[in-house]
Amino acid sequence: MWKHKSEEIILILTFLLLISNLCWLMSPKRVKECNNDKKNIQIFLLAGQSNMAGRGGAIKKSIGGNTTEAWDGFLPKECKPNKKILRFNAAQKWEEAHEPMNYGIDCLVSCALGPGMAFANEILKKDSEFDVIGLVPCARGGTPLYRWRRGSYAYDDLIRRAKSAEKDGGTIRALLWYHGEGDMRTKNGSSSYKSNFEKFVHDLRSDLQSPNLPILLAVLPYPKKPFEGPYIEELRAAQMGINISNVIKFDAKGLEMGRDGIHLTTPAQVQLGRMFAHAFLSLKNFRSRTTFSFYKFFPSNIFS
Repeated sequence: MWKHKSEEIILILTFLLLISNLCWLMSPKRVKECNNDKKNIQIFLLAGQSNMAGRGGAIKKSIGGNTTEAWDGFLPKECKPNKKILRFNAAQKWEEAHEPMNYGIDCLVSCALGPGMAFANEILKKDSEFDVIGLVPCARGGTPLYRWRRGSYAYDDLIRRAKSAEKDGGTIRALLWYHGEGDMRTKNGSSSYKSNFEKFVHDLRSDLQSPNLPILLAVLPYPKKPFEGPYIEELRAAQMGINISNVIKFDAKGLEMGRDGIHLTTPAQVQLGRMFAHAFLSLKNFRSRTTFSFYKFFPSNIFS
């Protein structure tokens, strides 16, 4: 009888141990939270579609009999972690930043490498005295611009995460925006992009009480087959034509696409991050009508 009791106790303890381990694995508290002085965090919001969420190094992988996308794990030196770079995670806690940046926000398994870490590392490389950088991922794959209207989930979550990130005294310095892949598919999406984006910027600045918040806007590069974007010229013209103070545009024309013709490769994501950094660092010389050229920041043979 004692033998049976002992076996029951062992089973119960084993079950409790498994439950405890499962809870620990799922808990956001196990994340390596940062103890930096949060009052000095320079906050950057990362928003847009799947390329901002990160698809660099995404590969097809079979999980549980289902085929999905997963990150290949390759981490370029430009995207290495740095103690001065933090990430505002899905549990709304600051942690040491790492790829995949958008994990838990928009995706789980299919998250891959985006431009965030390359952006932050480039700023620190160019300005070693820059304070701690806080990246707040908010991108949503497959969301045309009408899905970023005030009152929509994508927009409201962006505002909610931004306000939560600055509660401890950090300062929101800019929004990084890479978007439009869905809107180049339709005539209405491309033709209304300029007015819809200007409304988005107005609402964003109003809700964050930051009337001059810099917006770093990447003008989309041309896709390639098999992706179909018949209104890419109209979409690019709309983005080029946006003329609002402190909207810093740069042309991402020439960035390398992966096999699907629309998602950026890992090297292209690194280049995009550096382009965002140079756009931000150009703010002191910014003029509202300026559109920065990709080739202004990188040599012409960068793809060779």
